[in-house]
Amino acid sequence: MRLPEIYAHRRPAISVEFFPPKTPAGEALLAQRLERFRALDPAFCSITYGAGGSTREKTLEWARRLRNEYGFETMCHLTCVGHSREELRSLLEGLWADAIENIIALRGDPPRGQENWQPHPEGLRHAVELVRLARSVAPFGIAVAGFPEGHPESPTEQEDLRYLKEKVDAGADVVITQLFFDNTDFFHYVNAARAVGVSVPIVPGIMPFRTVAQLEKFTTVYARTRNGPARIPEKLRKRLQGIASDEDAARLGIAYAIEQCEELLDRGVPGIHFYCLNESDAVDAILQSLRSSHRLA
Repeated sequence: MRLPEIYAHRRPAISVEFFPPKTPAGEALLAQRLERFRALDPAFCSITYGAGGSTREKTLEWARRLRNEYGFETMCHLTCVGHSREELRSLLEGLWADAIENIIALRGDPPRGQENWQPHPEGLRHAVELVRLARSVAPFGIAVAGFPEGHPESPTEQEDLRYLKEKVDAGADVVITQLFFDNTDFFHYVNAARAVGVSVPIVPGIMPFRTVAQLEKFTTVYARTRNGPARIPEKLRKRLQGIASDEDAARLGIAYAIEQCEELLDRGVPGIHFYCLNESDAVDAILQSLRSSHRLA
């Protein structure tokens, strides 16, 4: 099922993101957790593409496994990094042939050790070009990234929104946002996007952190924004001050994510995309709470 049909028929659509494990032990552990995720019945799962395309083969392998072995509707990450246009076309044709009907089209981050992003000499420069290419290959469901606190390379909100509108006009079906910890940033972003004519579903990305160190790493390294690291609101900072162990941090991560999700669902979001870091316990606990409060069926 393609993304437009998913968001038409499964609102709110709960989705989960995984990354390809690097070791056999990690693969075995993810396989175990996928059995638990199957019981949670997500609308779809996504599988990431490492910086610089470093996990390309594993990404494609796990996309097929998610679809064929576990029966998940699957969305494959695809980036412009390190690929010519024809290589990307071939990848897209292969995904469609393997019944992977959904992609998230990203420019991508540079490989480790390379400070600035550089396009392949025969490749694409921007995510919007990848959206157009995918549209020309097959009728994919196409997601693109959104940045409630601003893309780190966009100097103004207006420029950020202009790029978002271009991606949607090129054929994107849904926007999935980078993680955030203050819902007011998300609501402002949605209103601003609607004001410039973005009408597709805008889905919040939520990460239930497990440790304080993990929270710091993800906000400073992986969730960069126009103003630096992703913002940790004061109400969360105050609660972090009482954390004495990783167990306390994990409980707070779940509780805080539940609070975020409750408000988001009460405000009518079309779905929630969980950055689960290949862990099932937190998402399981969050969904149980949301179902017990009748926010999810």
